[in-house]
Amino acid sequence: MTYSAEIQAALSYIESNLDKPLTLDDIAGAAGFSKYHFHRIFKHETGIPLYEYIRKRRLAGASRLLRTTSLSILDIAMYFCFESQESFTRAFKKVYKLPPGKYRRALKDLMTGGIEMSDRSEIKNWIITGTAPDKYQCRIDSDIFHTGSKCVSIKSAGESYTVDEYATVMQQFSAKEYRGRRVRFSGFVKSENVTGWAGLWLRLDDAFSRTLSLDNMQNRGIKGTTGWNCYSCVLDVPQDAAVISIGVLLSGQGQIWFDNAAFQEVDLSIPTTTLDLTGELPSAPSNLSFEE
Repeated sequence: MTYSAEIQAALSYIESNLDKPLTLDDIAGAAGFSKYHFHRIFKHETGIPLYEYIRKRRLAGASRLLRTTSLSILDIAMYFCFESQESFTRAFKKVYKLPPGKYRRALKDLMTGGIEMSDRSEIKNWIITGTAPDKYQCRIDSDIFHTGSKCVSIKSAGESYTVDEYATVMQQFSAKEYRGRRVRFSGFVKSENVTGWAGLWLRLDDAFSRTLSLDNMQNRGIKGTTGWNCYSCVLDVPQDAAVISIGVLLSGQGQIWFDNAAFQEVDLSIPTTTLDLTGELPSAPSNLSFEE
């Protein structure tokens, strides 16, 4: 059983209250669960312990304020509910490898030196492709991100699109270590004005490049404007699988941001999300005499 709607309710509650004390009781209540049950399923669904998630989101917000405002470090620490400037500095340095003051100065020097970090077009270890990649901007974004300091952004740059035009950021790797196992590809996505659809995708191919299994979220695509939410694709890897492909795509106009991707083996209690086309097909041929 999955709890995507309940987890989204919890994530939305957290996002709206990062500047306020957050208790397990309140967050579980927003999701409609007891705190004991919720604490377990949150990590099960997102792959991140609840309080670690909250801390990372607060630190991401703090890094944005350090880059874009002149607020004091103490004010930022207090705004995001850290007990003291010292505890904030320790937590910030652990994630960003610099104390807040040095981080602010380093980013200021970088920007005034004429280097826009968000203008990078290459994404290390990922491939930019699709049916119309020239009609999209795929890049690293250092202004909007879920946690850390960067994420991937795909933004439409064309005036019009057909239903089959899309861009994707993807990578491929060997299926050898995952044969006979159930795997999950997950990540956090934020969207803005998506007129077509967007989603994660996971595909399994054999040695002859034949698709054995696929989920691209087309039956539950991300549309319109949404806040950060956790999405996943889950497939069973057959013994003849040779290549695993993972990625995120945008079809049509709009913009998406993708961050904190994860790929892991999961147990059989997690249902698969295989794209099932059989429901769209008739059960038998018809009008074979062409007389109807």
